[in-house]
Amino acid sequence: MVDGASFQPIRPGARLYVAGYRGLVGGAIARQARARGVDVTGHTHAELDLTDRTATLRALRQARPSHLVLAAARVGGIMANASQPVEFLEENLRIQLSVISAAYEAGVPRLLFLGSSCIYPKLAAQPISEDALLTGPLEPTNEAYAIAKIAGVKQIQAYRRQFRARYISAMPTNVYGPGDNFDLASSHVLPALIRRFHEAKIAGADEVTLWGTGTPLREFIHADDLADACLTILDSYDRDEPINVGTGVDLPIRELAATVAEVVGFPGRIAFDPSKPDGTPRKVLDVGRLRALGWIPTIPLADGIRSTYAWWLQHAGAPAY
Repeated sequence: MVDGASFQPIRPGARLYVAGYRGLVGGAIARQARARGVDVTGHTHAELDLTDRTATLRALRQARPSHLVLAAARVGGIMANASQPVEFLEENLRIQLSVISAAYEAGVPRLLFLGSSCIYPKLAAQPISEDALLTGPLEPTNEAYAIAKIAGVKQIQAYRRQFRARYISAMPTNVYGPGDNFDLASSHVLPALIRRFHEAKIAGADEVTLWGTGTPLREFIHADDLADACLTILDSYDRDEPINVGTGVDLPIRELAATVAEVVGFPGRIAFDPSKPDGTPRKVLDVGRLRALGWIPTIPLADGIRSTYAWWLQHAGAPAY
């Protein structure tokens, strides 16, 4: 048990367990932590089913981490979220309930739960502050995923209030980078754009048609920036309320598409299908709490897209997990 336990900063010699360390975010956190001399461990899904609490507790007792980052989740874009709400709700709830409760019983002093900016209301005032949570209806296309992540935030708060556990939660904006999922049926918007424009270029297509109107505004953060922010948060943040993680800068999907097309080298026309859903009209985070910790992003969007595209070209046809 970790009732009222203090915690040590992420420094050489710390033991960090990353749940989901093979994923986009978990992999970036593992790389950054190892570069700082931290002992990083984790399990693949084949090695450990994180929804199995008994097995998860056993694994954490063996690993004896000083810190744990819960980056494991079932994730996907608009199409996947809208067509599989049961899976997105239930699998994420099972992962969170298993890992957080097992971490507490195993005596893990410090835990960071990673949620998502989709927990905030669809029409929240912009930029979105952490106080906007539960103040309005959610975006319907990813409501099930958002509810699961809100439950994770509340579980963290419950452990803090009842047991004084030094557990915290962070809400990242849209994440991209090397190691992303490029499956068009389940990917998020940025990797999907990279693949769509690349395949159109190879096929010699004159036009690429994208979902929606192209007008929604979105914010993006490179996985390596997010990883660096997470390590800062583990060192410096200890409040009940979640902390937003983003750049504080957004752009229209139409502009994002043009940037991706330029990076990929697609010379054709970009069209939009307004009969398809746009999702939330604007979503940019208020990152005042994060900036107060002294953290700022370092990877410009165009540079991040280039490195992500280069990674995909090297791994095309291979699973991006």
